[in-house]
Amino acid sequence: MTWSAKQYTMFEQQRTRPVRDLVAAIPNTQVRNAVDLGCGPGNSTEVLAERYSQARITGMDNSDDMLKDARQRLPALNFERADIGDWKPAQTFDVILANASLQWLPDHATLYPHLVRQLTPGGTLAVQTPDNLDEPAHRLAREVAADGPWSARIGAVKHNERHTASYYYELLSKHCSTVDVWRTTYQHPLADHAAVVEWFKGSALRPFLAPLSEDERADFLQQYTARITQAYPALGDGTVLLPFPRLFIIATR
Repeated sequence: MTWSAKQYTMFEQQRTRPVRDLVAAIPNTQVRNAVDLGCGPGNSTEVLAERYSQARITGMDNSDDMLKDARQRLPALNFERADIGDWKPAQTFDVILANASLQWLPDHATLYPHLVRQLTPGGTLAVQTPDNLDEPAHRLAREVAADGPWSARIGAVKHNERHTASYYYELLSKHCSTVDVWRTTYQHPLADHAAVVEWFKGSALRPFLAPLSEDERADFLQQYTARITQAYPALGDGTVLLPFPRLFIIATR
């Protein structure tokens, strides 16, 4: 199941708010070259370009569908197809932005220092990652996967590395002059429980749904929706508040 720009951008306003907070916290004022790793449909790249309008900014992603939308959105910017895990640029950058992308990659003990080495002296690595694996939306997905007839195929799906704030602070402090780490829980108002499911269809549910047939996906989503309805009580007007914790890192070389 490939990434879908259309599915991802259904909640663009909510998904973009964290990257606005992240980019606003970058301390650098003079930026010549910046890159957005895992740029998706370009919403995060747009935020970066608004902050550093005079910089040469590149967006990078491994999804053709995402890059198509990003290029249409920001035709004046450069977008490249590449994998973050294999990224070995020919130049260094004043700012490296990674918004909700590094959680999909393994071996953070190697990855994060590697990214710092791609910075100019005084350059900044700015990272935001979802920190919600213990939230009901993720826990219930694992339960449905383990309980259903598909358990042999998706019952053991594991997400890649997530670590604590102290882990990243200690890791990056060895390579950076300053490291700032914080955690924020956003309360996203969504229209109803179906909207909660649609949100996660664009991200966390992808590894569970990808191996299933069309009928199995429908069954999985029906069971998942029933559990989501119990876990996230609706407000009086039917709105569902989705708590979404995120971890932020600003590391300056």
